[in-house]
Amino acid sequence: MDHRQTASTDDLLREEFNRWAEQGKGEEMEAHHADITHKTLQRMELRAGERVLDLGCGAGWATRILARMVGEGPEGFGQVVGLDISDEMIRRARASSRDFDNAMFVCGSASQIPWEENFFDKVLSVESFYYYPDQDRVLAELFRVMAPKGKLFILINLYRDNPCTLRWAEELKVPVHARSIEEYVKLLQAHAFEGVEAHQVPDSTPSPETYSGRWFRNVDELNDFKRIGALLLVARKPDVRNPGPAYTIY
Repeated sequence: MDHRQTASTDDLLREEFNRWAEQGKGEEMEAHHADITHKTLQRMELRAGERVLDLGCGAGWATRILARMVGEGPEGFGQVVGLDISDEMIRRARASSRDFDNAMFVCGSASQIPWEENFFDKVLSVESFYYYPDQDRVLAELFRVMAPKGKLFILINLYRDNPCTLRWAEELKVPVHARSIEEYVKLLQAHAFEGVEAHQVPDSTPSPETYSGRWFRNVDELNDFKRIGALLLVARKPDVRNPGPAYTIY
């Protein structure tokens, strides 16, 4: 995918998620994804003083949790950066995070992360990775901005091995990827990430007795979706440093 195609898809994503933000869906995501996200946070082994990127942060609910977990401690004062393509999501995230000195929010594309090389100790991405049109480029960018031995955690509900989610691709107004677990593992390995693991994370939240939403046919399908669980991809950057950009001095 060339740069022009990525840019046009980024514009489409920005427009769609600005609409979501205006409808309050950014704030709704916490209720929808809290259970699987907290299970992921337990695996991240976050420590005070670490620098963390929340990729596709939406209205910033997970960013704030991360900021609390890496706040001031013996290893220093941790920093969390929330990045999202939607300027309206970022506006809402900033408005809800004024009490956090160690959380900042940046509007930008995952295909061109506006940050320096070798910086982040951990990266978390919750329910956004399948939206990125050029996943290869996003992984290359993540590799660039991650510190040597940094760890990556990608959590997604839409993937081929949870067939209950495949209908979502037809309902969503933007194109998405629906890869299999095996395909995702190979994709991360192809980008030189080490120790790639794939885990299915069941959702333990109780379901209603009946279901009348648009994403599932009935409550039985909703329960199947929760039982199969979200896909959590875990990987590590090798102990290497990316070179900084080459500047020409006139």
